[in-house]
Amino acid sequence: MTPAVPAAATPERLTEVLRRSGVLGDERVTDVRPESERHTLLSTLMRLRLTYDGGEGASLPTSLYFKTRRQDSTVTFEESGRREVEFYARVASLMPAGHVPRCFEAAMGGGGDWHLLLEDLGASHEIVSDWPLPPTIEQCERVVEAHARFHAFWWDDTRLGVSVGTFLDAGAFDQFLATFPKQFSDFANRLGDRLSVDRRRIYERLIEAAPDLLARYRSHRDLTIIHGDAHTWNAFYPRDPDRDQVRLFDWDGWRIDVGTDDLAYMMAVHWYPERRRRLERPCLARYHAALVARGVRGYDFDALWRDYRLSVLWQLATPVWQEAHKLTPVIWWSHLERVMLAVEDLDALAFLR
Repeated sequence: MTPAVPAAATPERLTEVLRRSGVLGDERVTDVRPESERHTLLSTLMRLRLTYDGGEGASLPTSLYFKTRRQDSTVTFEESGRREVEFYARVASLMPAGHVPRCFEAAMGGGGDWHLLLEDLGASHEIVSDWPLPPTIEQCERVVEAHARFHAFWWDDTRLGVSVGTFLDAGAFDQFLATFPKQFSDFANRLGDRLSVDRRRIYERLIEAAPDLLARYRSHRDLTIIHGDAHTWNAFYPRDPDRDQVRLFDWDGWRIDVGTDDLAYMMAVHWYPERRRRLERPCLARYHAALVARGVRGYDFDALWRDYRLSVLWQLATPVWQEAHKLTPVIWWSHLERVMLAVEDLDALAFLR
């Protein structure tokens, strides 16, 4: 069954949106035809084919993606749509082209409805691999460099926490310190003896140390805007890497934080030990070199390594948070196993002494 054209993507509306974006002159959209529709955990993506009248310019997009809330989702991320709309309106709009897909419209509606109109990169880019097959080494290196380019642009930017994003305040810290122990208790109760006594104690130590560990964030030094869901399948890889670069997408988890949080999520949470041990330090070295090449100063590799290890430790909270928000164990159980092994490998428990 062919999906209906959304009310926010009629020919008249798209003509208005594309003219406002500088794409259309006297041309107008005369027909919009849905070609495909797919669902993620939180959203629905519809590919729209466009027909024009009054011009055949090469710059006219022949297709767009319409992204909106998935109506039947059971996952509880109420803020995800608002956050991604905010990202494209207030963050991506301030950046040079090439980091993320171009967004022609980012809009919030009533009742929590929202939508994005995004460029279709299908002709020039592809998903790095079929989940859960990991990308090649070269693909990983280019994805890491893409995050470095993005992080370097916002590194200690004076707009952070002022006109772009917000820093967590004492109230937010207090809320986290009150909520996380309860979430972990529910998590541990659900797992029962599938979570060993030793691993329970690691979580208890993390909860005890959390107020002190948050000092790294409170320093407000060497912070940037991070993706927040930086697995490699949230990257469009160029079909011709010599002519284009990686574009990062799905920005509903962005925030101001330590850049290594994205790297820890990408590698420690998603890579099995053999692959992580083999590629981890080379990828971090490539990331650091890309930061330096783009003007980041006063942040040596030792500081990066320390931040990365601390970020890996904090990733212990990821499976707990995911379970609390009703993600399937197919996702978070493997995350728990991988990140626990990474914490041990990297001696990240040293931060809890």
